[in-house]
Amino acid sequence: MEELVKKFIYTGVGIASITAEKVQEAVDELIGKGKVSKEEGEKMVDNFFDQVDDRKHEIEDKVKDIFGNLRESLNLPEFVSKGELEAIVKRIEALEAKVGVAKTEAVATEAVEETKEVVKKSTAKAKKTTDKE
Repeated sequence: MEELVKKFIYTGVGIASITAEKVQEAVDELIGKGKVSKEEGEKMVDNFFDQVDDRKHEIEDKVKDIFGNLRESLNLPEFVSKGELEAIVKRIEALEAKVGVAKTEAVATEAVEETKEVVKKSTAKAKKTTDKE
């Protein structure tokens, strides 16, 4: 999903770049033919970029809404940054290590208790056998 968003943004940037170049070329052509003054041409380009900037913010808000709605409809969690994800993974690994140690200790304790029971039974059996003789 993140790759899709990146491609969408890069495509938008590419289109805006090409459009800006074409607008600049068109204005330069008008200036060259004497149909507008250099100041008027600069003003036209500045107005164009102001409008593009305004539209950019509108589009960003719409894209955020679209992806937010998509995320909600698919019941996906909020986007997590790479740093946040790495922190979560480290935390999980630390917890797994603690659980692993706790499991190992529990297994060892259980094994010791079972061994004590076996020794106790063996000792009792050996004592009975000795007492009979």
